Amino acid sequence: MKNERRAVRKRTANPPARALAPLLDHPLHAPTVFKPQDLVEAVRVQRGKDNGPIPPICILEFDGDLTDDMIRRGEVERCAAWPCFHTEMWIWRSGGLSCGIVSRTIGGPYAVLVAEQMAVCGAKVIVGLASAGRISPALPIPSVVVADSAIRDEGTSYHYLPPGDVVQAPAQLAKALEARIRLTGLAVRRGLVWTTDAPYRETAEQMERHARAGALAVEMQAASLFAFAARMEVQVGLVAQVSNAPEHEGRPFDKGHPDSGRLLLRAICEAAAHCHQLRHEGPEEGRKNESRRRAKSRRSRRHKRFEKGTTSCRGAQRAPLRTKA
Repeated sequence: MKNERRAVRKRTANPPARALAPLLDHPLHAPTVFKPQDLVEAVRVQRGKDNGPIPPICILEFDGDLTDDMIRRGEVERCAAWPCFHTEMWIWRSGGLSCGIVSRTIGGPYAVLVAEQMAVCGAKVIVGLASAGRISPALPIPSVVVADSAIRDEGTSYHYLPPGDVVQAPAQLAKALEARIRLTGLAVRRGLVWTTDAPYRETAEQMERHARAGALAVEMQAASLFAFAARMEVQVGLVAQVSNAPEHEGRPFDKGHPDSGRLLLRAICEAAAHCHQLRHEGPEEGRKNESRRRAKSRRSRRHKRFEKGTTSCRGAQRAPLRTKA
């Protein structure tokens, strides 16, 4: 008995050596035993949700302030078909655009859990709207960063992709997001971000190292979401409002104008709708249809200007014709 206890203590004190740390040791190609479809179906059964569709464009609004304000103002409505134990989805509609919004899914694991459920429920484009801290000294506060890649200093991405330093975002969506946001007049940059699981363990040494590597900002979701996108072939983007920095002497957590969130929401929906249409139609057909839409928009603007000019001339007296003496 004593010998057995000594053996147990020895094994506990000196566990067998592993080739890799648990975080890096995942059989990526083995099937999962628990699927998002299982949870979705359980919610539908237990809470009496129907099988209705959710919007093809979905937003993960991590802070939740924008969603709260739109709920207070009656600008959104609850999505009755959203099957989730943990969150509510709200539908925003404006001028032919619409999207489903889920708030406060902060951190890579929570964000990807909800993104997985969005994808199996029919979402085609998923975009995160985050707050971020500044890493690049050249970046103004407030400003906007569209992440086109992310440093994988978190855990979730390693369950979807082999180990690596950086994961890329879907390029077409990132470019479309930057282009649409630029039209709003907000200061925007597209580039690398640093994703961390531990915001209260960010050190000056890390910030300097990642700044030298080209990182613009630090946040908590991008790398996880981009790994999910790569593995599951879903269009995923991330837009970050850079609102703070350790050395920033201005107002802390400054997102700028109160309407900046709504401007970003509209720009995100426009970019997502554009990418979804191109993906559905194919590049060539998408370009043709985009040209048609632009031509139609130009004709509409010309028609409005013509009507305005005609109206302003009605009732005005014509000047007498001048004749040569």
